[in-house]
Amino acid sequence: MTMVVYALQAASLLFGLTLIVAVIINYVKQGDVRGTWLESHFRWQIRTFWFGLLWSVIGVATFFFVIGYFILIADSIWLIYRIVKGWLYLSDGKQMY
Repeated sequence: MTMVVYALQAASLLFGLTLIVAVIINYVKQGDVRGTWLESHFRWQIRTFWFGLLWSVIGVATFFFVIGYFILIADSIWLIYRIVKGWLYLSDGKQMY
């Protein structure tokens, strides 16, 4: 299930709504991974969603002041980094923290 969530997060770069589906899956399945090494990935994915959303809102709110454009670019790069790092750690069987 964790791999599916990373795939949904990656797809959100093209189809934004899949990120919401991914975080819903995280919250619904969180109890299933509690106490396992996958719990750190779920935490990583949930934090990726919330901080990504925060910076997207700030970027959109300040878009007309030009700075928002740069915030949105930085947010996109940060999201890609988080998704790739998480997916690689999952593939290697490593915890995120």
